[in-house]
Amino acid sequence: MKGVLHRAGRVSGRRFVNGQFPLKLNLLSTLVRRDLEARYKGSILGNLWPLLNQLSQLLIYTYVFSIVLKVKLNIEGFPDNELAFGLWLFAGLIPWFAFTNGLTQAAASVVGQPNLVKKVVFPLGLLPLVPIFSAFIESSFGLIALIVLTALSAQVLHSTIGLLPLVWIPQLLLTAGLGYLTAGLTVFLRDIPQSLSVILNLWFYVTPILYPISKVPESWQFWIVWCNPITGLSEAYRDLILVGEMTHWGELAVSSIIALVIFYGGLWVYRRLRPAFADVL
Repeated sequence: MKGVLHRAGRVSGRRFVNGQFPLKLNLLSTLVRRDLEARYKGSILGNLWPLLNQLSQLLIYTYVFSIVLKVKLNIEGFPDNELAFGLWLFAGLIPWFAFTNGLTQAAASVVGQPNLVKKVVFPLGLLPLVPIFSAFIESSFGLIALIVLTALSAQVLHSTIGLLPLVWIPQLLLTAGLGYLTAGLTVFLRDIPQSLSVILNLWFYVTPILYPISKVPESWQFWIVWCNPITGLSEAYRDLILVGEMTHWGELAVSSIIALVIFYGGLWVYRRLRPAFADVL
């Protein structure tokens, strides 16, 4: 990946001085494609590994929470059995996988390319976006599997699936905003990636992904439901794919606003820190 970025920057650097958006978009798509190819190069299963990793975690969580701990969904119109719980859980895990995988890799995207930062005229704003879009594409394998399994088990394919791009936009904005923030700060504070792992572990369990929102104590619901943007995203996935009716418009709207604020805030910090990257690295 390092060599790919170096060659791409060397060839296209001068053209990006003027900030031509189509050229940046074309380079971003090329870098993402080559990043995905390089991740599993030489492996037998190739890009199926992300799907297998997602399914393995799904089986573990389904066993622990549905079979052992007997967590009940208590959702109107939704059956309460292990298969339904697995589909419901998977729908909430998909945006989380895309978010965490993209964010953790984006945090190290600048420090991992010191030669590119120092020597090549390159649009450094693309560096955090490459792993974010790669993780998003990898999560789409799980999304396709979920849609197929839901259609086979429920004998219906909800037309609300067509509204998923409305969820992808705030999801990408949230991940990109935090990706820019952590990527910029990591150049100066190398503890950021390790701290991020701890924060994400805590964030996962305070988000109603493994358990329904109804299980959240009433005194905590404002913080867990309305101040946690991942809650709105995961519930929107479940509504659009499993239920066939969007019942969490309010949560999604709030998540979108939070994501937009975080995106602009993270981008602003990244741009302010960017001139010093070469000196520090």
